[in-house]
Amino acid sequence: MKLFQKMVEVEVQGASPKHNNYAFACAMLASMASILLGYDIGVMSGAALYIKDDLNINDTQIEILIGILNLYSLAGSIAAGYTSDWIGRRFTLVLAAFIFFLGALLMGFATSYLFLMIGRFVAGIGVGYALMIAPVYTAEVSPASSRGFLTSFPEVFINSGILLGYISNYAFARLPLHLGWRFMLGVGAIPSIFLAAGVLAMPESPRWLVMQGRLADATKVLSKTSTTQQEAHLRLQEIKEAAGIPLDCTADVVAVPKRPRRSAADGVWAELLIHPTKTVRRIMICAVGIHFFQQASGIDSVVLYSPRVFEKAGIKKKTTLLGATIAVGFTKTIFILVATFMIDKMGRRPLLLAGVAGMILSLSGLGLGLTVIDHHETHNTPWIALCITCILAYVAFFSIGPGPITWVYSSEILPLRLRAQGASLCVAMNRVTSGVITMTFISLYKAITIGGSFFLYAGVAAVAWVFFFTLLPETRGRTLEDTEELFGGKKNSLNMEGKEGNEVELVKNENK
Repeated sequence: MKLFQKMVEVEVQGASPKHNNYAFACAMLASMASILLGYDIGVMSGAALYIKDDLNINDTQIEILIGILNLYSLAGSIAAGYTSDWIGRRFTLVLAAFIFFLGALLMGFATSYLFLMIGRFVAGIGVGYALMIAPVYTAEVSPASSRGFLTSFPEVFINSGILLGYISNYAFARLPLHLGWRFMLGVGAIPSIFLAAGVLAMPESPRWLVMQGRLADATKVLSKTSTTQQEAHLRLQEIKEAAGIPLDCTADVVAVPKRPRRSAADGVWAELLIHPTKTVRRIMICAVGIHFFQQASGIDSVVLYSPRVFEKAGIKKKTTLLGATIAVGFTKTIFILVATFMIDKMGRRPLLLAGVAGMILSLSGLGLGLTVIDHHETHNTPWIALCITCILAYVAFFSIGPGPITWVYSSEILPLRLRAQGASLCVAMNRVTSGVITMTFISLYKAITIGGSFFLYAGVAAVAWVFFFTLLPETRGRTLEDTEELFGGKKNSLNMEGKEGNEVELVKNENK
């Protein structure tokens, strides 16, 4: 039996896991990086209405402007894998905030479409850095008993950022046309300042410290972020084993065993992509797959183009459209908060499967409502109400299921030696899929009608449900080092008999 399997059994019998306030604060500060993406998503949904009129650009240019940031973020997410292993998780977060700050200022002072696209490129690099590193850091600093709760924070802050973007749209909508959208985009620099300042107060990830051989520093962080000293000791043992450091080593600083020099084709990327083991292959299929389906089911089309969707549903006035989008933002934020408190109690699979099932029904209802409205010149109020209800229901179910679970699950299942680069691939898939969806939505609904577009997304969500049900095991209560076993992996060389005694002792202490 594994340590945290036993701890879960204790919890089920009535013992509640303790929450560590220091780990909570660290996760909160790191997850603030996700505000950068959320704000950009929310603010562009409304700013695009005014940019189109002010710069006199067409729908294709708007599609590219909105969606291209996702593709730009690829460079940031891939580079973040190297950067986080080189300078650490914490300073990678600072770098993300600084890059996005520059991008927001460039967009705010843009005088042309080309200038605006340059600002989008810089901001996209910062978003890619933030998206990759925030879930990784949070997962590595969190104790297993509350890891699901803490690693769902990035999605909470994405939703908070979206809501702030919507509010910014509404607040600056009444300014002159040439100023309003520039203020909407420019004030995005403010959250990045608070992020950089907050991150400097955080400790470094204990797993990164161990990989650098800094055992004393890692021990201090684990002591602060664990619920008991016994748990801190066992977490350290797990990380040392994964890093190849002898378990009886007590030195403050050690030389981490290095793998034999190999050609570039035999490196980490090769282990992920060229000749992965059966276990790694299954892990990557699940991790990359959950990121693909999160975006392919159409969430960014609903969030980024919600003013257009509401307009198609019968709402015409711009300020009313922006007000309706605020309701979307509030709904997403409220339900993501609900999910954060349920994720460690109910587990990942139940929330994910229930959320996707609700999304299928909501998308089908939205497609039906929009199709009926599209074929009638006189808008029928009940059908308009159905469309609005389905949009709100869709974002609610997304925020309970794929929204938070995607980031939690992928950050949990990637092995330590492959985590930074594996997370980069996951973010790359997430952003490419989002970019394709957002850069083709207007063209898609013009080709197959707007109702048909949402029926298509409902079909994708149905495929996603089958994928999740078939391939994704439950990870609740597992240590990050233990999750590899769920996919057919084996422990390296830990003396299990000695560990069993420590596990029993820890469970007894936790149950007192």
